[in-house]
Amino acid sequence: MAKYSKKAQEKIEEVMQEFKQGVLKSGKNGAGGIVKNRNQAIAIGISEARHEGLKVPKEKKV
Repeated sequence: MAKYSKKAQEKIEEVMQEFKQGVLKSGKNGAGGIVKNRNQAIAIGISEARHEGLKVPKEKKV
């Protein structure tokens, strides 16, 4: 089982706090509006962690 690095976990927690406060926005420069779905918020956190080069499991191929 792949594991997330400590920094990646902190990044995801930070994004989830933004989601709970209602300030997390999706899309380029927040053009997609406020995120209302928990799964979407988690995906955004993982994506941001990947962009920062943190250890995150690879995307599953469908």
